[in-house]
Amino acid sequence: MDPCPFVRLTVGNLALKVPVPAKPARTVIHPTSSPCFCKIKLKGFPVQTAVIPYNPSETLVSDGNHHPQTGFIAAATFHLSKDDLNKIAGKSIFVGKLFLKISIFTGRTGATCGVKNSGRLLGKVSVPLDLKGAESRAVVFHNGWTSVGKESGVSQFHVNVRADPDPRFVFQFDGEPECSPQVFQIKGNIRQPVFTCNFSFRSTNSDRHQRSRSSEQGSGRGWLSSFGSERERPGKERKGWSITVHDLSGSPVAAASMVTPFVASPGSDRVSRSNPGSWLILRPGEGTWKPWGRLEAWRERGAHDGLGYRFELIPDMSANSGVVLAESTLNTAKGGTFTIDLGGCSQVNAGSNGNGSNRGNQRSSSPGCSPRRGSGDFGMGLWPYSAYRGFVMAARVEGEGKCSKPTVEVSVQHVTCAEDAAAYVALAAAVDLSIDACRLFSQKLRKELCHTNDLGS
Repeated sequence: MDPCPFVRLTVGNLALKVPVPAKPARTVIHPTSSPCFCKIKLKGFPVQTAVIPYNPSETLVSDGNHHPQTGFIAAATFHLSKDDLNKIAGKSIFVGKLFLKISIFTGRTGATCGVKNSGRLLGKVSVPLDLKGAESRAVVFHNGWTSVGKESGVSQFHVNVRADPDPRFVFQFDGEPECSPQVFQIKGNIRQPVFTCNFSFRSTNSDRHQRSRSSEQGSGRGWLSSFGSERERPGKERKGWSITVHDLSGSPVAAASMVTPFVASPGSDRVSRSNPGSWLILRPGEGTWKPWGRLEAWRERGAHDGLGYRFELIPDMSANSGVVLAESTLNTAKGGTFTIDLGGCSQVNAGSNGNGSNRGNQRSSSPGCSPRRGSGDFGMGLWPYSAYRGFVMAARVEGEGKCSKPTVEVSVQHVTCAEDAAAYVALAAAVDLSIDACRLFSQKLRKELCHTNDLGS
């Protein structure tokens, strides 16, 4: 089946040029002494916030052809589906052109004396957008300097706004992962079954026995003990969950296995960041399972509790190194979208709408193009790291106590076979199940997530 059309609208290469006065006023915040930021708005999408690099006017050439950065450095990204594009096209008939609006502020972003994003408005920029045909070709709407502020030419703001085709395969679980559902590929109104899932409990004693036999036979299945904890942990814990993804012929093509139990911190009923639970995302190879990625999850404290997570690739089955591709938080009450988006490895501060929606880009706090641990620099030119660029995948999950049927989007450039797609489906299932695994231990889980002996107690 063909992929679904998506458009990636990217705002980047931000820079601000403000003349330095001979005697700056003490009451005015100037970019040389304090960073600037901007709010980027697209109607129907969460507002995003980005820091603007300051460029002194004397360092810029005056021929109008100078660009503040070489290449492209993303500051904000909006992901538009076919439905979004149709809505925009319909509204444009009645309300006119669509605009991307950027408000530029001097001063620091954040909260000061209880006032959010306290800063002085320097000016506003509106970029008209015509997204017709953007599904099939790249379009640059603006790339250059524009005057901002009350007095023309006093300050100049540089921005690049572009749209690129970003086709994706879309999958949807037909039920909650713990209920062993089918997974369908979606395009418009067409639903085609492509995978089945099997949720089960991994037996700790059985695993130990298998690992012992594997080590004796030299089959190389002793990796499990390297990535997880085999010891029995006293107290409150959730352990042994596993979900296997099969193709329609019944062959296993991916799996997610809980290798570190989700354990309540001493004196509490929550999984803490200092002691997270973890999953291995597995792919078949050479007659056995091979680790592909690791997902860590915990419960974040706050006004609204969140699911903290970190996902990393595992190079060559090494437990001591990993390349972080995503690290963020989901709202445990409302749910949200787990996203891997490596648009240029830039520092992006996406405005949060409280549910982690991937309609606006949510970037990892760790760069996805460099190792988080380990002594070696794996580099951008070595497989598989050079393959992970731009949007990779997104998985929408529901919050606690809600019926969650995850929807998974995977970029076409990251799928070459069924096993590729299945790995992302298994990862999405692990994220969804982590919502339950990190639930407060004072709350009961549904029966599908409880061991038989837990139900009897």
